[in-house]
Amino acid sequence: MSARPDDEDLLLDGRLRLRQRASGHRVGTDAILLSAMLADPGAQIVDAGAGVGAVGLALAQRSLHSSVSLVERDPEVAELARANAALNGFDARVSVLECDLLDSASRRAAGLANESASAVYTNPPFYAEGSVRRSPDLARAAAHVLGPGGLDQWVRACLSLLAADGRFAMICLPDGLAEVLGACENRLGALRILPVHARLGEDARRILVSGRKGSRAPLAIAPGLALHEADGRFTPRAQALHRGHAILADV
Repeated sequence: MSARPDDEDLLLDGRLRLRQRASGHRVGTDAILLSAMLADPGAQIVDAGAGVGAVGLALAQRSLHSSVSLVERDPEVAELARANAALNGFDARVSVLECDLLDSASRRAAGLANESASAVYTNPPFYAEGSVRRSPDLARAAAHVLGPGGLDQWVRACLSLLAADGRFAMICLPDGLAEVLGACENRLGALRILPVHARLGEDARRILVSGRKGSRAPLAIAPGLALHEADGRFTPRAQALHRGHAILADV
């Protein structure tokens, strides 16, 4: 059955139109922050686990010389991603690849070659199988819960797509950071960790991780990003990021 989008949302100060279902997983701040990583992502971008395409399409909107592959295994969600690429006039530069990121044969069959990407972005499901109660909405559950192999296998699959000197950016929960860094060991250098806080003085809610394949530069921890003022309003930096007027980091 074809996906039937219920809502059309405007992102990046209205420059990006995004159709998504009213129920189930919804695009939010995580996608905005991830798409603001890396000032110049290069010519060939992969958005791994793309969902309806928010991150990859935001990158296509910002980086006019880039081609973007949106990798998504759910056929109905992939259909929405294709519709969103067309809606924003990016069909010539954005392709949607239906495959299982964790299955190398599935990736090859979809035309996704190892060591072909100048940059890989990913907003993976955050939770390990069995660690949280699954949503009865199958699409929402798939967006939130990783299958066997966890973050380690997911990150390794993403890194296999990177060309030499390619760059990687992802967002994860703080309790997933150790597993992410373990998967990156001896594969990425110039690792940069950026904690994201709801408000100053609170524990980080998200972690942004970036790095460069083959670099020997040491790991760095960036100053934390606070999203909200005490009264709940966006901080000036968070507002600029949501409007698409700022970049977070580069490696």
